[in-house]
Amino acid sequence: MKSFPGFPHRSEFTSVPNAFFSQLLPQIEDIAELKVALYTFMLLYKKKGFPRFTSLAELTTDSGLMASLKTEEEVRRGLELATARGTILHLEMEAEKQAHHIYLLNDEDNRQALEKIKNGEIELQHLKVAARPEQPQEAPNIFTIYEENIGMLTPLIADELKEAEQNYPTAWIVDAIKEAVSLNKRSWRYVARILENWQTHGRDYGTHRRESGETPDKYFKGKYGHMVQR
Repeated sequence: MKSFPGFPHRSEFTSVPNAFFSQLLPQIEDIAELKVALYTFMLLYKKKGFPRFTSLAELTTDSGLMASLKTEEEVRRGLELATARGTILHLEMEAEKQAHHIYLLNDEDNRQALEKIKNGEIELQHLKVAARPEQPQEAPNIFTIYEENIGMLTPLIADELKEAEQNYPTAWIVDAIKEAVSLNKRSWRYVARILENWQTHGRDYGTHRRESGETPDKYFKGKYGHMVQR
């Protein structure tokens, strides 16, 4: 190991929050996280204005940090760990359709500033908050919908619902539950009967019958009427 000759006269210093030493340092086990956190403190301390922030590009072009961690992947990993721990704050920005990752010290002022950046109240040079892709809507959970609209989900009913999912589109099951509720016929057997009729006669069968003057009570007549609970 090469011996360090000592700090030069009138060395520059970097301010590090005391809580980092008392609360965070005892928890940090990954050397990449530790090095990235310390370099982030150094870069932020050199900044002026408000809010002070650094970026992934700035960190990965710092000769000292790159000499220490060797690869950009290690820098990214250290940043992810430090962000997850709450040492620093991260926000993805963009400029000219290019992604830019910025990092701030996690304190009260910067937490408030981060929200203002997201809301457009604070502008950071030429950067703007990156647009998030719309998340696909989750398919409706028929078990939850059943409990919220029909009643308690028993093991037997759960099995019936699972079987129905194999035989009908989920949207049909949800709409059949809504149909039963609108007619104040809150039972799985009534919902199942609606689904059977839709499968036999077509999706618009129930609507057509009501418009033509026929009533839902016809479900209870005929060969299987005794099986349907009112």
